Amino acid sequence: MSVLTRDEAQTRAQLLDVHRYTIDLDLTTGDETFDSLTVIRFAARTDADTFVELKPAELRSATLDGQPLDPESLDDNRLPLKNLMAGEHELRVHAVMRYSRTGEGMHRFTDPTDGETYVYTQLFMDDVQRVFAAFDQPDLKAVFELSVKAPAHWTVLANGVTEHTGGGVWKAAPTPLISTYLVAVAAGPWHSVRTEHRGLPFGIHCRRSLAPHLDADAEEILEITQQCYDRYHEKFEEPYPFDSYDQAFVPEFNAGAMENPGLVTFRDEFVYRSAVTDTERQTRAMVIAHEMAHMWFGDLVTLRWWDDIWLNESFAEYMGYQTLTEATRFTDTWTDFGVVRKAWGYDADQRPSTHPVAPEAVEDTASALLNFDGISYAKGASALRQLVTWLGEKDFLAGINTHFARHRFANATLADFIDSLASATERDVHAWADAWLRTTGVDTLTPRVTAGADGTRTLTVDRAGSRPHRIAVGLYDLDLADEARLTLRERVELDVPQTAAQPIGKRPALLLPNDGDLTYAKVRFDPESFATVRSALSGLPEPLSRAVVWNALRDAVRDGELPATAYLDTARAHLPRETDLALVQGVLGFATVQIADRYLAPEARPAALATLARICRDLIRRTEDGDHPGLRLIAVRHFIDTAAHPDTIAAWLADGTVPGGPELDPELRWRILGRLAVLGATDEAAIAAELHRDPSATGQEGAARCRAALPDQAAKARAWEAMFAGDDLSNYLFTATARGFWQPEQADLVRPYVARFYEDAVAVAARRGPAIADAAGRWAFPAHAVDAETLALGERCLRDADPIPALRRKLVDQLDDLARALRVRQALGPKE
Repeated sequence: MSVLTRDEAQTRAQLLDVHRYTIDLDLTTGDETFDSLTVIRFAARTDADTFVELKPAELRSATLDGQPLDPESLDDNRLPLKNLMAGEHELRVHAVMRYSRTGEGMHRFTDPTDGETYVYTQLFMDDVQRVFAAFDQPDLKAVFELSVKAPAHWTVLANGVTEHTGGGVWKAAPTPLISTYLVAVAAGPWHSVRTEHRGLPFGIHCRRSLAPHLDADAEEILEITQQCYDRYHEKFEEPYPFDSYDQAFVPEFNAGAMENPGLVTFRDEFVYRSAVTDTERQTRAMVIAHEMAHMWFGDLVTLRWWDDIWLNESFAEYMGYQTLTEATRFTDTWTDFGVVRKAWGYDADQRPSTHPVAPEAVEDTASALLNFDGISYAKGASALRQLVTWLGEKDFLAGINTHFARHRFANATLADFIDSLASATERDVHAWADAWLRTTGVDTLTPRVTAGADGTRTLTVDRAGSRPHRIAVGLYDLDLADEARLTLRERVELDVPQTAAQPIGKRPALLLPNDGDLTYAKVRFDPESFATVRSALSGLPEPLSRAVVWNALRDAVRDGELPATAYLDTARAHLPRETDLALVQGVLGFATVQIADRYLAPEARPAALATLARICRDLIRRTEDGDHPGLRLIAVRHFIDTAAHPDTIAAWLADGTVPGGPELDPELRWRILGRLAVLGATDEAAIAAELHRDPSATGQEGAARCRAALPDQAAKARAWEAMFAGDDLSNYLFTATARGFWQPEQADLVRPYVARFYEDAVAVAARRGPAIADAAGRWAFPAHAVDAETLALGERCLRDADPIPALRRKLVDQLDDLARALRVRQALGPKE
């Protein structure tokens, strides 16, 4: 497929003024394809040639100003428009389009629970071409009028309010000026909950089979939505710019959500079928807040080209967390951000694939797709949080509102954004942007204490790196009544690099740089502070401070400066006393997936799993009173995942409950069955029986994961064949199969597949496209195989096999993580 280059987009934007799309889709023509008729009204500024994009199963006809175009002239995804004269034009394109099973374009899904079918669009980057013909680039905004013919019992949702006009035809209200990638349709027999807020129609929608679960949470979802809506209207002078606000929870969605104006689509795992923690509810709320922020930053004002994707994602990420904290019951969201999102950013920023938050140039759409990562989201949001700390929120919001006013329903660049901020402050935001947005890598901050002749101390925070930081350093003393507790003496605000050492009086037990987590940097401890961390970490009074410490320990393990076993010892000492759910989940996750499965040698893994199981048992015992159901649920989940012997969890499955609770819901049942499969303590008959009990889409995924995890050659061969030889697996079933396939306990059994992975992944990625390439590189990679041979095989693949960009990026990252794991093992030495 031809990718659109930045130069081509600039040339076409200078040539064309696109006015309006009139799109008619017929979803009643069969299970494989649908009809797409597009009329584009546009003007050419000069005489020139150009092209329109589409990826049809069949191009039936095309006319330009009434004159037929040759369908055979379609070259890959480009239909040439030659000899355009300056002036107004009308292009009509009639095509047959193919439904997708990979979450790209028009995705089609049949619910195994009740046989009902649903379709929805995901048109991001360049997938609009899978649904209708378009001048597909973000700075050619237009009005979109949409008509959809659907089966009689379906409802059609779109960017604007839809109306059923008879005969199964639904018409959507014309949009304001929006970019092509933001057009959205979702059609099917939706279960809907509708209301009105501030005079605007609000709706939430899901598959019928999920209706009881959506109804159970509808009040919470709509309350969060309304609270965020109201808070954004307090922050932003520009009112919400669209005619309705629908949120559709759709099946087999690749991302967390998509900010289509007026019709946000979410992965329907956010409609919870099983018990979840309050942190998971907070995550759903954050995604709601994140996507609503996009209505202004991304939809009202849109990037001109994909090098400024951070303008969309960093802003929505920052605003999502901040607004949730300000407007809802979730008042401690930055702890979860610090544990989950910042770790994502730090990891991405230390790989060879790192890039500036705002790269100087992204040459084409294939390259742009790779930048939807921890840097554009987490690092960018961290940079904005640091900017607000340095600039002040009042000036920051003044600059944002200037930006909206200057560029509403249009496009903007980094330079435009910085100019808007500069108009609201005397500070040099251009220099700040150069230091923070145009550079790569993670700075490291280390406290250094100097003793004076009078016994007082001064503090200097040394910086390895180049960025300016405004931070707080927490000075903590041991509680005289309980030395397991720390009390905050004060937080000293510093600008790093400092112009002079900071007096701090008596030496504190702990100096915590970046207390409050207001900047983006790794933290190291001086020796005295590190000793305090080891003995009193759980005694820090605030969870965000503890998150900074846990992140510092995580980074030190990854950098080979702290033995992985020391991290486990610290977890064993302090996690049983932890109360914050995000911290418990984050520490157990890192300890299991990275330390036990990768950083420790195979012979040390059983002891690590035993330590983790003991931590989980302690947490389960501590929560027997029922006062901490979320904490108990996390402990139960991780006890299952780390079980080295089947007896206990098999008894739970047989009884349908954990003693003292919780009762086993579908998620826990599949989790236990998956672990039993890994341990060789279940079989195909048990998996089939569980699937009969839970025939839902989630059940299908659970069965695929369990079958791939069975420790026998035939099961592995079937799973591999399904992933790499055929194209029948949807994106979700591919991922489920991949997640079951590789297990550290089965290293000898799956060893022959390690070498096969590279050749087969390259082939399936080329055949099935970026979404499956991403899944193959993310989930089907043999991450457990931490050895020089696996690394050499991967490097040879990158050098010789020419994987498509999406897979190449994933392999570069995976191989760098593998090389890091090898370095960590070498740093640990034989004793580990």
